[in-house]
Amino acid sequence: MISVLHVDGIGNMILEVCIDSVESARAAQEGGAQRVELCADLLHGGTTPSIGMIQSVREAVSISIHTMIRTRPGDFCYSDDELEVMARDIEAAKKAGSDGVVLGVLTSARTVDSVRTKTLLDLARPMSVTFHRAIDECADVVKAFGGLRQLGVDRILTSGGGADVVAGSDMLKTLVDSSCGHPKILAGGGVNFQNVAEVVEKTGVKEVHALSALITEPPPGGTAQLGSPRRYLVDVSKVRQMVVLLEQLQ
Repeated sequence: MISVLHVDGIGNMILEVCIDSVESARAAQEGGAQRVELCADLLHGGTTPSIGMIQSVREAVSISIHTMIRTRPGDFCYSDDELEVMARDIEAAKKAGSDGVVLGVLTSARTVDSVRTKTLLDLARPMSVTFHRAIDECADVVKAFGGLRQLGVDRILTSGGGADVVAGSDMLKTLVDSSCGHPKILAGGGVNFQNVAEVVEKTGVKEVHALSALITEPPPGGTAQLGSPRRYLVDVSKVRQMVVLLEQLQ
């Protein structure tokens, strides 16, 4: 992994901000976040960004960049062709300067596809590997966690199987207690200023993933067609506010 990583985070806490632009990457860094998850198509849960985007974000910030590896929205059961695309995207993300990748592969039975996940995991090294919220789609989150731990993923992004981190807080605590620090549990899914203290204190998570609470909607303008999705950017002041809040939880 690239040496710019700020592994200590906010004291013992790490704030990861989900982004889809160079502007948002800069805002996340300026606000004090330690890591960004770089995606495209955030309106549909995030897909793999372009190589140009990865390179531009890498040049713009020194904090850690974890790149989403996801060929399309929808389920996490992929064809052989899609797996080949994901493998090539991992290699490209590595060459473009990503510190890590974020991925997830399931079977039609809603279990972790261990064989395919291991293939992608091995290909990604020496980058860090996060298994994303596909785990929350699994029929048995605890069993899925055990399998991912055996595979050696570095981190699991999860809401604890719930609709959000509050609903899944009991499971998040179970995973944190079971992991003993490896893999790291990254709490994500509906994290906001109203619930983050409760979630951190109840579960013991040391890494928090946020998106909706940290964005702002730019004023109308440009040439977007009527009815097209609005663009959202990370707000520096909101990132700073979240950082301060997390510092108070040490």
